[in-house]
Amino acid sequence: MACSQSSDVKVSPHDKEILNQIFNPGLPYGDEVDDDGAENVEAVEETEAIKKSKELEVQGVKAAEAGDVDGAITFFGRAVVEAPDWPSAYNNRAQALRLKGDDEGAKRDLEKALELSQHRGTVACQAFTQRGLLRKRAGDDDGAKEDFQRAAELGGGFAKQLLASMNPYAALCNQMLGDVMQKLRAGQGEI
Repeated sequence: MACSQSSDVKVSPHDKEILNQIFNPGLPYGDEVDDDGAENVEAVEETEAIKKSKELEVQGVKAAEAGDVDGAITFFGRAVVEAPDWPSAYNNRAQALRLKGDDEGAKRDLEKALELSQHRGTVACQAFTQRGLLRKRAGDDDGAKEDFQRAAELGGGFAKQLLASMNPYAALCNQMLGDVMQKLRAGQGEI
């Protein structure tokens, strides 16, 4: 989940303009909102505890990538104990808990990550996105949209895509475009 302008999500200039029109309908087509400053968070002094927590988080990520979700949860739990005021550890543990199916545990960790991050920065962006996914899965579309909107405001490209997909007009346009493309591939139509 990328949560800044330098996200891994590749979006064409045309797609950016379309997304900008969805999120900023009052602006003329082609104008952009400057997202600089979305990361405005006071610098946190990197204590020894935070350094150790980061090391444990790296081990947790490696465990998760190797398919050892329980091991990842253990590493992230140790990271939380090492630096209980470090929001990233809670956010990462929430991701692992989500993978394990422990939505309630994930929600608790996401709430703590949001509290500690003061709803700002990359960790908050990721936490809002994760919480939005949990809310969507639970059938709370309004809550999910609210979280995706908050993440999008923090620069989350993935959250913007999720919001656009929840827009009924966008969904209809995507369906119509898919139908046209399918007919073109089958040689049944012309543009």
